[in-house]
Amino acid sequence: MDVYLLVDFGSTYTKLTAVDLKSETIVGTSKASTTVQTNVLEGYDKALDRLLRDHPEIDNVSDISACSSAAGGLKMAAIGLVEELTVEAAKRACLGAGAIVDLVFSHHLTKREMKKLAETPIDIILLAGGTDGGNQECIIHNAKKLRELDLDIPIIVAGNKDANDVIDDIFVGAKFEYHIVKNVMPKLKVLDVEEAKHGIRQIFISKIIEAKGIKKAEKKIGEIIMPTPEAVLIAAELLSKGFEEVEGYGELMVIDIGGATTDVHTIGEGYPKRTEVIMKGLQEPFAKRTVEGDLGMRYSANAILSTVSSYEFKQYFDEDDKWEHDIEKSIKRRRENTDFLPTNKHEEDFDNAIAKICCDVSISRHVGHIEVVYTPLGSMYYQTGKDLSDIKYVIGTGGVLISNKDAKKILRQVNKKSNKALELRPNNPSYLLDKSYILASMGLLGQKYPKLALKLMKTYLL
Repeated sequence: MDVYLLVDFGSTYTKLTAVDLKSETIVGTSKASTTVQTNVLEGYDKALDRLLRDHPEIDNVSDISACSSAAGGLKMAAIGLVEELTVEAAKRACLGAGAIVDLVFSHHLTKREMKKLAETPIDIILLAGGTDGGNQECIIHNAKKLRELDLDIPIIVAGNKDANDVIDDIFVGAKFEYHIVKNVMPKLKVLDVEEAKHGIRQIFISKIIEAKGIKKAEKKIGEIIMPTPEAVLIAAELLSKGFEEVEGYGELMVIDIGGATTDVHTIGEGYPKRTEVIMKGLQEPFAKRTVEGDLGMRYSANAILSTVSSYEFKQYFDEDDKWEHDIEKSIKRRRENTDFLPTNKHEEDFDNAIAKICCDVSISRHVGHIEVVYTPLGSMYYQTGKDLSDIKYVIGTGGVLISNKDAKKILRQVNKKSNKALELRPNNPSYLLDKSYILASMGLLGQKYPKLALKLMKTYLL
């Protein structure tokens, strides 16, 4: 049997998905621990051996595509002028390209911010600021400061086009590479991030995976074409829109609860559903991704208690179990032993409570909300962010969900309404699970075979 092999070098596991293009089926999947700290091919070879052992009918691999979030994924800094506008636009460009945004700076870079930028392990800097024809002074000031640092970090310039010639002069002779692309906010509150996202992907392909030791895998498997979160977002958009005569699912949401972060992807316009509501703030992207670095099952578990109190934490347990846990001790165990797996119902319930918090809080941060303003003429209603109340499908993925009998109970935190009346959460979605861990693979497959990727997602997401 001839198969197309899709590879996801994850931060914890390297996952393989084998697709038979003739029968249009997934032949099998396998995984092994990612070994990027030694030789990334060790984990890949183990996963491949398991796949071939379990599926001896595979006698040839005709093509391979891969994505990666190993070695911490793609880490970026976003710099802009106004926090709610060009800074937010720069941040959305980074997130849409599959990055984790570790640093965000607005206005003029200060000495303290420069020191932080120099000390933080960042892969790419996105420099924005000013609409086209607007403020040039700030982005030029920040370009000069970055030139003074002269860090060996690629810079993508995506700000006021009127400043580009000056920035060219500032950056000439620098040891870092830089690319000037279209402004991420060419007009006030208008988002244009596609060229910036493309630039980020190109640097990721050509530079970042080499720096993280993953480049060596390309000699064996071919080009690693994108970060894993971008592959998931592409898969979600394909499933939402459909392809040619094959219909998609319409507006949908993907929640990925991981060991270090919780990612939320939504596909949909998110416009106000009521005529009396007025949009406020920056234009929302059709395909939107947010990343919560303080919401995770293991690596960032200790940050959970800075988000919810111990009392609030206990509200996420089932009624008969909520007072039986030493929360701080259990959190510490998971943070210090990131490979920890529950061995009894007591520990499973604790993991489920963490997962519910990750789901609930990440949704609060991702969805839009309504603000009521009282005026002499009566109440005015302003919407910031997306109205996701009509989302049709919510898809869950991530280790805590895919093999969990209570997975859909965890996902129902999505439409939790208590004390959240002004949040524009999904009202009554259908819940699906990525039990075979195929979403990233389908994003890769969809680059060459979009109709097949769509068909497989509609078959295997249950």
